[in-house]
Parts: sequence; C-alpha cells; structure tokens
Amino acid sequence: MTTALQPPIPPHPLLRLRLAPRNNAPYRIDGAWWPRSYDLLAELPRLLTGLPHAWGHISSVTVNDATWAATPGRMLVLNQVVRLHRTAAASAPHTICLLAPGRGRWDLLVVPPDTSPDDAGQLMAVGAAPRA
Repeated sequence: MTTALQPPIPPHPLLRLRLAPRNNAPYRIDGAWWPRSYDLLAELPRLLTGLPHAWGHISSVTVNDATWAATPGRMLVLNQVVRLHRTAAASAPHTICLLAPGRGRWDLLVVPPDTSPDDAGQLMAVGAAPRA
C-alpha cells in the first residue's frame, strides 16, 4: 500500500497574522488572522504553516459555522491530519480555535476577508494587543 503525500502549499502573499505577546496573564484572544477568503480548505494550511513552532502540531480546529464555507470533518496539512469542527455559537462568530495536544489552545480573531486594509489593520492591532 502506498500513501500519497500532500502537494506543497503553493506560494502566496505573506500570511496576514499578528500574535499577542505571551505572558502569564489569561487572555481570550491570542492574536488576529486576516484570511483572503472564506475557503477554509485553502486558507487553513497557510495559517497552520505560519504559526510558531512552539505551538506544536495543531490537531483540531474549531470555526464558526455561519462564517466559513462548508468543509469536511478533517484535512491533511503538512502530511498530518487536522480535525475540523464547526460551531454555531453566536458568542464568537469571528474567531478560530486551534488545539495542540499537550501544548495548549489558541484563539484567534478572524478579520473578515473583505475588510478594508485600514480597518483590518486596526482589528489586527486590537487582536494582537499586549495582555494586561
């Protein structure tokens, strides 16, 4: 039996991601991500490959059902399975939750793809603001 490897992720403009500085203060948002579309299958691999190595392997991702286009229950990213979960929680329509076993949980503010660059810059700054 042979296993097909995932093709390399095609080059794309820089990942639009800003992370909050880490400290011991609890905080609900760990940064902000500005994807280029609502196609999670296209956007998620770029996000996961751009995360800090210290976050480890993200094995589970939860997104808001109303925000993203339909997705399967899992996908292959860098030849590792990532489980995709959808939630209808109205409390966090513009967030994405990333889980890495033994490493932690990270919640990112998702800036809508059609946001103007000026507004997106402000939202990303808020999402990446230092924790109090």
